[in-house]
Amino acid sequence: MTEIKLYNTKTRAKEVFTPIEAENVRLYVCGPTVYDRAHIGNARPVIVFDTLFRLLRHVYGEGHVTYVRNFTDVDDKINAKAAETGRSIGEITDETIGWYLEDMAAVGALVPSAMPRATGYIGEMIAMIEALIEKGHAYAAEGHALFRVRSYARYGALSGRDVDDMIAGARVEVAPYKEDPMDFVLWKPSSAEQPGWDSPWGRGRPGWHIECSAMAKALLGDVFDIHGGGLDLQFPHHEDEIAQSCCANGTEEMARVWMHNEMLQVEGKKMSKSLGNFFTVRDLLAQGVPGEVIRFVMLSTHYRKPMDWTEKKREEAERTLRKWRELSSGEKAGEVSPAIVAALADDLNTAGALAELHRLAGAGDAAGLKASAALLGLLGAEMGAWAETTGLSAYETKMSEARAAAMQTKDFSEVDRLKAAFIAAGLEVRISKEGVELVPSAGFDVGKLEGLL
Repeated sequence: MTEIKLYNTKTRAKEVFTPIEAENVRLYVCGPTVYDRAHIGNARPVIVFDTLFRLLRHVYGEGHVTYVRNFTDVDDKINAKAAETGRSIGEITDETIGWYLEDMAAVGALVPSAMPRATGYIGEMIAMIEALIEKGHAYAAEGHALFRVRSYARYGALSGRDVDDMIAGARVEVAPYKEDPMDFVLWKPSSAEQPGWDSPWGRGRPGWHIECSAMAKALLGDVFDIHGGGLDLQFPHHEDEIAQSCCANGTEEMARVWMHNEMLQVEGKKMSKSLGNFFTVRDLLAQGVPGEVIRFVMLSTHYRKPMDWTEKKREEAERTLRKWRELSSGEKAGEVSPAIVAALADDLNTAGALAELHRLAGAGDAAGLKASAALLGLLGAEMGAWAETTGLSAYETKMSEARAAAMQTKDFSEVDRLKAAFIAAGLEVRISKEGVELVPSAGFDVGKLEGLL
């Protein structure tokens, strides 16, 4: 069996991955808070851990991997959106989840084994909080339930932070009902306008961190194999998950391996609305950027390095994928290249895997290219509509006829008009003794050819 090595944030080392049960490899990834469209940075962990999911299924078998990615559908941002728009919380979360699933499918993400909503596990959250209070790791105060951070000696181990240093740096919320400034909220009271559930501490709603602990326990058990998410979740979210899960469940660990992807930039700068470089996955798709191209660009950078989205990378990805699709069109998939598997098994070295795809394409191994690309979620038929060039022959014929007529009349205005229109649509116009050839380049938009025939 293929040996997989993964970088474990917990130990700060690359380790050989040995699942707790080879028959049931278990993976949990923190999903979105559903109040708005997913931005391009949100797509990175989805693509990273979808690639890991594909690798694990390839190595251990499709039926032997359980992948859970949650939806946080109770949150103050959702409440604010409801108050601002006058729409119901359920309407907003249902719509946003639908958007998210559409956009992630567009970038080639497989559907996880389970996609729990936080609101479906309120009972499990309350039970976990009760267990923490009973064991002395949490307490109730003024309608709140809070976790006693100093009751868990290993708090800060994942992120490498010291509790006293964090207090000195004023990185914590100070509240009169807290025994210690570092203690974090497990449950908080709700007003009449806010969503709430009855609990031993009054009507209220869960804190953010307890959600994932309860859902992971319910669906994957007290201890599971891999927990993933963006680097921005390492502290406090994942740190708090570990503390409350280990204390409630009486375990030494929550997950064996912790994996975190680095953040995304745009043209070398942090993505922000103020800089005008903030865009959603849907924005890109609407601009004609294929989901497969988005995926390719994401895979071109190792997940533990900052990802820089640039127009140049997008254009190169589109050109490459067109060539690969042309080469593999009509081919039956062969065997997955062992070099592809080896690259992915080396802490998801996706850049190395893409290099192997380039080698296969250069060698003309269309069958191997098609099978190997599939392991990366590329070149699938369901994602290829954007690259179809059928129907260009009619435009080539029209250009050939216009050119022939111009040779007789010496009036090349129609040839120039057509050439300009083809170039504007993203086509390269090649004219030779053999005739006219129209070759799609990056940004080809078939819609711009309307009215030319």
